[in-house]
Amino acid sequence: MTDTSQHALWNGPAGEAWVEAQHILDQMFAPLATHLVEAIPPGEELHVLDVGCGTGAVALAIAGRLGPGGHVIGVDISAPMIAMARERAQRAGLAVEFIVADAQQHAFLPGSLDRIVSRFGVMFFDDPVQAFGQLQRAAKRGGVLQALAWRGPDENAFMTTAERAAAPWLTLPARQPGGPGQFAFADRTQVEQILAAAGWEDVEILPLDVVCRIDRADLATYVTLLGPVGSALRNAPLEAAARSQVMDAVLQAFAPFVEGDAVTFTAACWDVRARAW
Repeated sequence: MTDTSQHALWNGPAGEAWVEAQHILDQMFAPLATHLVEAIPPGEELHVLDVGCGTGAVALAIAGRLGPGGHVIGVDISAPMIAMARERAQRAGLAVEFIVADAQQHAFLPGSLDRIVSRFGVMFFDDPVQAFGQLQRAAKRGGVLQALAWRGPDENAFMTTAERAAAPWLTLPARQPGGPGQFAFADRTQVEQILAAAGWEDVEILPLDVVCRIDRADLATYVTLLGPVGSALRNAPLEAAARSQVMDAVLQAFAPFVEGDAVTFTAACWDVRARAW
């Protein structure tokens, strides 16, 4: 995440798009947030860090679960998303500390964290060994890491549907296997090696398949705001007729995922767990 392109991406139109799509993303990934939150014993007075917290859904849910002595920190490189997270915390009356920072570089208090969690926030580091080493040093002895990451694109057809359908009209950047990005942690062996090199122990990486959904009425908004196609549509000088053609093709491509008023798919993830000793 020290890569200036990542900083520019998440503090520019992509970050603003995620803020605009907050309600769609919260609905889509709610089962994954629940998976992380329910792993934390209720009423405990734990210190928890949410890495790549985005607009704050997971951090806020954890804060509502902890006892009065608990404390949650959310960290993200995106200033627009952190601003939204702070607004949500204030509205909810939750004292969550949200900071704009690169978790790969930020000087967290050593040995201060009981748990470190992340929902799709750890795949964007340009040096993941350095990043997870930084997080390992911030954990208490026996502190737990639990992070959710995508498996490969071949197991997540929903996530690549829009770009495959739009390819005849739009020039989209090629995904770089193993590089920072959505599917950077697809290779389980590579993730195990990263965590071991960063000093984590008791590493366990389990497949997790979770059914997610959004409202069918939100599908067009999802396509135009998020992912490579959303970015291309913001930047490509398409005439109205061509744009309409692209959208028709993309929305038609999502037909296999439409069930009545809902768009449903299975998120194929890794549930990454480790412990600091």
